[in-house]
Amino acid sequence: MTETTKPIAVIGAGTMGAGLAQLFASNSHSVILIDANPETLTGALARIRGQLQNQAEFGFLQTDIEQVLANIEVSGKLENVKEAWLVIEAIPEKKELKQALLSELEEVTSADTILATNTSGISIDHLAEGLKYPKRFIGTHFFMPAEIIPLVEVIKGKATSDVTVDRVMALLETVKKKPVLIKKDIPGFIGNRIQHAMAREAIFLLEEGVATAEDIDTVVRWSLGPRLLFTGPLEQRDLNGLDVHLHIASYLYKELENRTSPAPMLASKVANNELGLKSGQGFYDWKDKDQQTILEKKNTDILKLMKALQSIE
Repeated sequence: MTETTKPIAVIGAGTMGAGLAQLFASNSHSVILIDANPETLTGALARIRGQLQNQAEFGFLQTDIEQVLANIEVSGKLENVKEAWLVIEAIPEKKELKQALLSELEEVTSADTILATNTSGISIDHLAEGLKYPKRFIGTHFFMPAEIIPLVEVIKGKATSDVTVDRVMALLETVKKKPVLIKKDIPGFIGNRIQHAMAREAIFLLEEGVATAEDIDTVVRWSLGPRLLFTGPLEQRDLNGLDVHLHIASYLYKELENRTSPAPMLASKVANNELGLKSGQGFYDWKDKDQQTILEKKNTDILKLMKALQSIE
């Protein structure tokens, strides 16, 4: 069995795992989606079907929906990954859980099977501790929804081989992703470091009563948002002039929020179970709002945007 005909295994059938299974199956890869909970697997297949129908509506799906679903095999048994050439774990973001699973995977896969962790920021080198074959271990940070957002951060650990990096980067390019190689394993990688820096400042502005949550979000969405699609923060500095940036930075940086612990407002909301959409209250009031409907609309809006960007590129 060659690499091209061997399946890709995804461990964990939650939102991220289902999205990954859909992504690869939509690009003609055989996928084994594994989860110990049968109800989670059933729910994942239903969610995948719904997303495929949505993608087909916007012309993003070049394959018959039933064929895509036929490319996905579901299982509750971890040993079914043994035929896969690539295994991506997408279980909850807890270091100990991921390390335990990776150790199990080493026992049921061959020494040349690539093991990838989908993590938002846990150190790849820490997760690799105790692995027998760390050279075939790599980080792949997909952004939700994984089947739609183009960017994937590929994180190279100290022991990760160049062959492993090349094989994963090549795969991601064939499924129409934009992989970026993170050469240094730092917490949060690139995307989440920048995202959390922005969120920290936004929460500070809300705490200080500068504006409402809605207005703070409006500023970001309708000024930075459109521009960032075409010009990243470093290129924008070049366009503005580094001398201009230096001048502004010289008086503004000292005013920016730079605390090294989470904001009291954030901690208080979590303590009061104001967790956002899933609890009905967060920075916004989500009471009487259907969580699935809201998330599906957001995904549809992103699909519309991706469709428009295709014509520009």
